[in-house]
Amino acid sequence: MRRLMLLVGLIVMELYAQTPPPPPKTYTLPPDKLQKAVEFAKARNRLHFIDAAWGALVLVGLLALRVAPRFRDWANAASNRRIVQAYIFAPLFFLTTEIFELPSVAYGHHLSLKYDQSIQGWGSWLWDWAKGEFLGILLIGVLIWILYAMIRRSPKRWWFYFWLAAVPIVIFMMLITPVVIQPLFFKFEPLADKQPALVAQIQKVVTRGGLEIPDSRMFEMKASEKLKSVNAYVTGLGASKRVVVWDNTIAKMTPDQILFVFGHEMGHYVLQHIWAGIAVTCGVLLLFLFLGYHVMRWMLARWGDQWSIRGIEDWASLPVLFLAFTIFGFFAEPLMNSYSRMQEHNADIYGLEVIHGIVPNSSSVAAGAFQILGEMNLSDPNPSEFVKLWLYNHPPTADRVRFAAEYDPWSKGESPRYVK
Repeated sequence: MRRLMLLVGLIVMELYAQTPPPPPKTYTLPPDKLQKAVEFAKARNRLHFIDAAWGALVLVGLLALRVAPRFRDWANAASNRRIVQAYIFAPLFFLTTEIFELPSVAYGHHLSLKYDQSIQGWGSWLWDWAKGEFLGILLIGVLIWILYAMIRRSPKRWWFYFWLAAVPIVIFMMLITPVVIQPLFFKFEPLADKQPALVAQIQKVVTRGGLEIPDSRMFEMKASEKLKSVNAYVTGLGASKRVVVWDNTIAKMTPDQILFVFGHEMGHYVLQHIWAGIAVTCGVLLLFLFLGYHVMRWMLARWGDQWSIRGIEDWASLPVLFLAFTIFGFFAEPLMNSYSRMQEHNADIYGLEVIHGIVPNSSSVAAGAFQILGEMNLSDPNPSEFVKLWLYNHPPTADRVRFAAEYDPWSKGESPRYVK
């Protein structure tokens, strides 16, 4: 009898060990992590608004001190060719603003280290910052050259003609970013080389969604060399379009949870969120340029002489346009983030639907994935409504866990939204 009881006990223990924990119904954190998450959120939120105010103050200070006119005079003295002047003036102005804003950027990295979101040393971080600045200089030189060429040729319609020129540049940058820019900062390896079994499972999800995403467009990013957080994303256009899963995500989540994360990212792919995002970005840029045109005319008419700016076609007027864009961008954040949250929510729905029938209990899997995501990223369980409205480009983790745990159109006799 004792042997029989022991055998039964072992079987029960084995079955219990194989039974996954019940899915979370809401996002929670243990007390120690909760305190860190709240502190981290408050620090990041404060930094965001301080950054916005400081960026505007830096531009106002440069205008008051007439820094841009000095850079203009140096550029004009160096050459009569406008393209040469652009690549003297624009980098000087760009680097000046970036150096003034470097302390706040560095403090952001300090917060990432303090709250276990990053392991990147300061030397490596500074090298990444320098690479970003170099890329910015390459891009801003040609953009400023085009901008002021349009201003000189059409003082009243330059904002529209520059927008026409900027749209293909935006699309081109989206095209090359995954293959040219991102590899400068992280290592990428074909997912099939590192995780062949996972890729085989992912292909089931791809087939379920009625798509053909070749293995060659699936990549693992070596985020763990710099970061401790987890993530995945879809990026690129056309031949450069790809789905990227961080190695941290693979290490911290179960295969089924990774399939949901992939399904979410495939949702962006299927629902054309990249092209929609480009369209929205270009529309906002057109609006900003139109408003910037009127704001520049008003500000230069009032303070142009005081700032030693000779007119809107003067290189030195650039800080005025940047100041206008800084203000517009700040007040546009709630609308842009609301649009992003809508896209992310739709991708959540797609991810839940596309793994249904492939993994057991897709709602449980998705809720568990969001719980891990929140724990690793130290997401605040209870952000204020103002913070959610202004700063969140994804739905709050608590909302995502709750929605995933409750989403079940199949048992209710309802039709799924995206994957029938």
